[in-house]
Amino acid sequence: MSDLLQRVTEIARTAKKASRALALAPTAVRDAALRAAAQALRADEAAILEANAKDLAAAKAKGLTDAMTDRLRLDHARLEDIAVACEAVAKLPDPVGEVTEDWTRPNGLRIIRRRVPIGLVAIIFESRPNVTVDAAALCLKSGNGCVLRGGSEAIHTNIALSKSFATGLRAAGLPAEAVTLLPFTDREAVPALGSLRGIVDIIVPRGGPGLIEAVVNSAKVPVIKHDAGICHVYVHAQADLAMAEQIVLNAKCQRPSACNALETLLVDAAVARQFLPKMAAALSAKQTEVRACAQSRPLMPGAKAATEQDFRTEHLGLILNVKIVAGLTEAVAHVEDYGSHHSDAIITADESAARAFLAQIDSACVYWNASTRFTDGGEFGFGAEVGISTDRLHARGPMGIRELTTWKFEIVGQGQVRG
Repeated sequence: MSDLLQRVTEIARTAKKASRALALAPTAVRDAALRAAAQALRADEAAILEANAKDLAAAKAKGLTDAMTDRLRLDHARLEDIAVACEAVAKLPDPVGEVTEDWTRPNGLRIIRRRVPIGLVAIIFESRPNVTVDAAALCLKSGNGCVLRGGSEAIHTNIALSKSFATGLRAAGLPAEAVTLLPFTDREAVPALGSLRGIVDIIVPRGGPGLIEAVVNSAKVPVIKHDAGICHVYVHAQADLAMAEQIVLNAKCQRPSACNALETLLVDAAVARQFLPKMAAALSAKQTEVRACAQSRPLMPGAKAATEQDFRTEHLGLILNVKIVAGLTEAVAHVEDYGSHHSDAIITADESAARAFLAQIDSACVYWNASTRFTDGGEFGFGAEVGISTDRLHARGPMGIRELTTWKFEIVGQGQVRG
């Protein structure tokens, strides 16, 4: 066993043992730990911002983009948002112990299905230091231990944040080891965590396609992830075109690097001539490059010709694919062929068309007259999320505290034996 694998194994094994204390702790104790963690984050502000300054200086020296640097930056307001998020998670209903089904068999056996924590969750993420606390808070609330592995660009900040969170755990009488940040960022730590069958119960990668692919290819334990965020908005023939324009601009331009940002705009041929020239001007004002199909390109001045590969690409920037479709059937076929089953929307005043789209699109989140940018744990009322899942087993969409539980069956008898 390599030294790194041994270190990761020891950390994970300790966290696994400590996770049982979280699973068995009463709701009030876990909530008290979250509130104490929030207070510790506030009390440790100077140390956290000092650590963040080191990461920012390193980012500048490495030539990271302004967007990447802004992701790393913490200040008083952002740190307060992180603390408030902890308190918000504490206020959420506790899923642990919830009875989801309860029935009695003809032989008198009573069968109860009850929510329980998954166990030890490994979360691998990049860039944003707030993920350290968001993930820790959700795992704590749902009674799970967690091992966190952040990116090298935020290592000092992540260590400082994790120390404050540990203070909250200890204040509530819980083992600080139940929520552990790997204090190193070696790339080999990713496959090392993924190899720990019997210790790590699931891995959630939160980052770009490269990170997700690396985790999936190396893991020997279950992985919950989204493969890509190739999201669509379909402007139906009965759409309110002013509404459609605002939704498209929000879905594409508000934060184009997000996995729930729009990548392909589908427009019904019946409204294309009326809608696309105005949409082109609005996108140009937002410095957004348009890559259009042969039919739509003449209606969008300055548009480039879209390729087959464009429609299969998560651009993660101010680039938008545009295609005219003959109607609902062609729109659904395009989304199902080219999409990633993440988040897709229809804009229409026709309820029957909307209901057909909602039923036929097999994505984790399907929208009617709303931006795909709402695919987010906070926006769904989950407090936060550990990631977005496009998988079909266990969880889909934003993963909050309920998605961090599984269940067990409790069977109560009066001496029954099977004949």
